[in-house]
Amino acid sequence: MPRRRQRPRESPALVAFGRQVRRMREAKEVKQETIAHLTKVSAPQVSKIEAGKRRATRAFVETVDDHLEAGGALINLWEDLNKDGHPVPIWFDWPQIEADAAMLICWQHSVIPGLAQTPEYALAIVHGNQEASDLRISRQAILSRDDERGPAIVLFLIEEQVLYHQVGTAETMKKQLEHLIEISMLPNVTVQVVLSRGDHDGNMGAFVLATMEDRSEVAYAETAIRSITTDDPADLSVLARTLVDLRARAVTQDMSRELIRKVAEEIWT
Repeated sequence: MPRRRQRPRESPALVAFGRQVRRMREAKEVKQETIAHLTKVSAPQVSKIEAGKRRATRAFVETVDDHLEAGGALINLWEDLNKDGHPVPIWFDWPQIEADAAMLICWQHSVIPGLAQTPEYALAIVHGNQEASDLRISRQAILSRDDERGPAIVLFLIEEQVLYHQVGTAETMKKQLEHLIEISMLPNVTVQVVLSRGDHDGNMGAFVLATMEDRSEVAYAETAIRSITTDDPADLSVLARTLVDLRARAVTQDMSRELIRKVAEEIWT
């Protein structure tokens, strides 16, 4: 699995853009609530954009630019920040997106998704790097968070062959599959196995689709070179079609549990 490039928690470019939005909004004496209503983005998310803690989508920028009569100034600034040779700016912070998400759909065709890994499995994946393993396991807190948002709703779509792909020892695999069954019992978690039959678009790479509280979507995709994040409508459309295909090939949660249990007992015991 490609190692994710670390990004700064705060980008000067993102902060500068947010300040410009706030400056123009206040100059027109427009409230954040008005912007939230126009853009169909929650007021807290508008606040995060202005504070430089969240990236604005192009649709958001176009609506705000028009309402504030900015004459394309905000759009031009947003475009300038995107001209860095990447699908999205390098300051797009996936860990924060994942932590804030209301719902996550995780597709994996090679290993158990990070949010469902046991400590032993995670440690084997990162080749014994304890710090990296601990960080990965800490991200799983979203499955049981007890703040006002409640736990994230998570769907794990796992390719059947992942159950047979040995990571670590046989005991590590047995515990991992048992853990997969255990978390599938949580009311906010669904685990479905996608049968290994025929070719499909999911073979192109693993990805996670995050749906935020304001219903906007951001995707994280793994490639052979690096991992990327994107909220480009064209990219999201491709992933949506891929998910339709994957869900059609997946067995039910109950059947998935039985299959996982059978592999754990017959292959890894």
